[in-house]
Amino acid sequence: MEETKLTGAAEDVARKREAQGLNHTLGVKFTKIEPGLVEAVMPITPAILQPFGFVHGGATIALLESVASAGGEFACDLETEQPFGVHVDIRHKKSGKVGSVRGVARLTERVPSTKAGYKLMWDVAAYDDDGDIMSDGVIVVKVVPKDYLAQKEAERGR
Repeated sequence: MEETKLTGAAEDVARKREAQGLNHTLGVKFTKIEPGLVEAVMPITPAILQPFGFVHGGATIALLESVASAGGEFACDLETEQPFGVHVDIRHKKSGKVGSVRGVARLTERVPSTKAGYKLMWDVAAYDDDGDIMSDGVIVVKVVPKDYLAQKEAERGR
C-alpha cells in the first residue's frame, strides 16, 4: 500500500499518536488524516494474535478507535476543546493471520450534545490486504469545551 505524505496539523496528530501508548505498541501508522476521513495501517504481528493464531478482535477495535479518535482530534480546536471516545459498536466479520489491517473512519454526522459540546459520529471499517472487510461499525467521539471540564472539576473539588 502506498503511504500518503502527511503535512501540517495532520502530520502533528499522526506523529504524536504513533510515538507513544497503544498506537506505538500496535505499530499503527497513519496514512491519511483530512477533514472527515482518517486512515491508518496496523501490521499483523504475533503480538496482536489471539491463541488460535488469528488477529485479536480487541486489536482491531483499538485500531478503529484510534482512527476515529484522531479524526475527533483533527476536527476540534485543542486550545478550547477536548475529544473523548464515548461509544464503540463494532461487528467482526472476518479475521486475518498475516499482512496488515487498514482502519478507516468516515465522519457521518455532527450533533449537539445534551449537556455541552457536540458528538462526532464515525463510520469505521477494518480491511485486510485483499480489501475485504474484517470489522465495521460506529464510533462516537464527544468533543467537550475545556471551560466546561474545568467547571466540573471545580464543582467536584479537584
